[in-house]
Amino acid sequence: MADRAHSANPLHDAAPVTEITHEDKTGGSIRFAPRGVPVITGINRVGLLALYMKEVRRFLKVQTQTIWAPAFTTLLFLVIFTVALGREGREVLNVPFASFVAPGLIVMAMMQNAFANSSFSLLSGKMQGTIIDLLMPPLSPGELMGGILAAAITRAGLVGCAVALAIALWPGVSLNVPHAWAVVWFGLMGALLLATLGLATSIWAEKFDHNAAITNFIIAPLSLLSGTFYVIENLDPAFQWVSRMNPFFYVISGFRYGFLGASDIGPDSALVASAGGLLALNLVLGAGVYALLRSGWKLKN
Repeated sequence: MADRAHSANPLHDAAPVTEITHEDKTGGSIRFAPRGVPVITGINRVGLLALYMKEVRRFLKVQTQTIWAPAFTTLLFLVIFTVALGREGREVLNVPFASFVAPGLIVMAMMQNAFANSSFSLLSGKMQGTIIDLLMPPLSPGELMGGILAAAITRAGLVGCAVALAIALWPGVSLNVPHAWAVVWFGLMGALLLATLGLATSIWAEKFDHNAAITNFIIAPLSLLSGTFYVIENLDPAFQWVSRMNPFFYVISGFRYGFLGASDIGPDSALVASAGGLLALNLVLGAGVYALLRSGWKLKN
């Protein structure tokens, strides 16, 4: 091992920067970057991909629980509500009740599983004492956030496909897609919204009870009271206003529009405004979560 000292700035000769060389097996030399000079510039693509693959493999190892179980549970919802409310040829938005409910159930399962995935990532590290494995690698807060959110969205997409496959097997359900852009956009915005909320919960929570509280008292009510099983026109005007304050309503109604060509949001201009509003909401939430990660709040204590 040989050391060679040099100064990058003649005004700082008192504290020289050291460049280290090391002989390899062939007799050549490998030069390491000077101390204090970053080796990785720009986006750490290798680290980001490694984090993403780690998160994806984590939920794929138990895919019976994380992918197929939500599909079975959602199919039970469809069966129960169809039998209870869809008898005698009932139609909603000019389609059979089963076809009306199906898109909402698909995107609701996607959103809930996106939240479950991202809310577990950092919390499990806190509880198991392995959070250092996520904080020590050369990943910026944005890269850490991007890897976790991308994995959560991937799980949401896989769950959505599994649920759609299960629902398509139920008699009387039609899953035609006249507006694919709405399915993709509102599905992505819904998954990103819940993945970001899940990551924020993972940062804040100190035990699994905290995570469960957010799931049971915030996420579940917002999901069930978002118009999945009804149109808000049937509600009292006061409750219609409450429903329109719920961002989940716009995700589910917009996603449903992609399958049915109709929704209870309003005219096409209102639908486009909803699509833009969800993007703005995700950007604001994303900026807040990024600030939390950058500060190290409840992570570096």
